[in-house]
Amino acid sequence: MASNDPEQRDEEEASETVEDEYTVAQVSPIVRLQEVAVITGEEHEDVHLDLKAKLYRFDKDGNQWKERGTGSVKILKHKETGKFRLVMRQAKTLKICANHPVLQLIMMQGHAGNYKSCVWHATDFSDGELKDEMFCIRFGSLENCNRFIETVEESILEGFVAHDL
Repeated sequence: MASNDPEQRDEEEASETVEDEYTVAQVSPIVRLQEVAVITGEEHEDVHLDLKAKLYRFDKDGNQWKERGTGSVKILKHKETGKFRLVMRQAKTLKICANHPVLQLIMMQGHAGNYKSCVWHATDFSDGELKDEMFCIRFGSLENCNRFIETVEESILEGFVAHDL
């Protein structure tokens, strides 16, 4: 409660204002971490496309689409062999949710329910074993979806021409 007495008011204001104290305390880490070289398997490949997307796979048993992950989808070209593959990793965990070669058998189709999505079949190796999967990928924009489809089709043509020579 404020007082009318000027001396008492100055004492109250002085007690209310707390000055920040400067400390020189140092905290040392409990554990020291060593830098580790991470091998992703992508070291010998060039990135032809890298986009953010959400991936789904079709569950035949439940007859429904199930989310596989949200993250970065890449089309990679091996520097020596010239082969292309599609790799997608989840955003935070970097777990692989799609990993398969881009072959002539892949036929990208627009998804009937969403113009920013496309569907394809592939033999995927993301779970450590080969599985025939049906994928659907959804992008944030129609332009990104079209870039993805065009890059996959160009990769198929380039891979086809390179392997026929």
